[in-house]
Amino acid sequence: MLSANQPLGIDQCNCSAMRKASRQITRFYDAHLESVGLRITQFLTLAALDEADGATVNALAERLDIERTAMGKMVGFLERDGFVTIKPSPADGRVRIIELTDEGRRLHERAAPLWRDAQQEFERLNGRTNVATLRQGLREIVVGDLPAVSSGD
Repeated sequence: MLSANQPLGIDQCNCSAMRKASRQITRFYDAHLESVGLRITQFLTLAALDEADGATVNALAERLDIERTAMGKMVGFLERDGFVTIKPSPADGRVRIIELTDEGRRLHERAAPLWRDAQQEFERLNGRTNVATLRQGLREIVVGDLPAVSSGD
């Protein structure tokens, strides 16, 4: 019978190690944001919209490295819940722009301190130098012919 801690050859798989770490970190951030009803991907979407003052689904998906269809679905839920609006671009009516509503901006403002707490706790648990080294190392990872795309911190 397989146990959760049983060593396996697949433990040497880089993809498996990254996926496992990613899921654990995601759960860590989700737990911090739970009291405001957000997951980390939703928070990052609100934060990106707040910083950029609006964006298209494609631009958000590319910036956050989320599949376009998944981003479209998430934005639909955020719109349904009153946190974003989707309207035609004044420059090109075929393009739809997503913007935060006042309620979305208030939700982001309530969630931001929880996210900062998660950032600080993650750093406390793992060490400031280790966390900085981790982010730098992830920015430098090459997958295929191109480096992984990252915007920095």
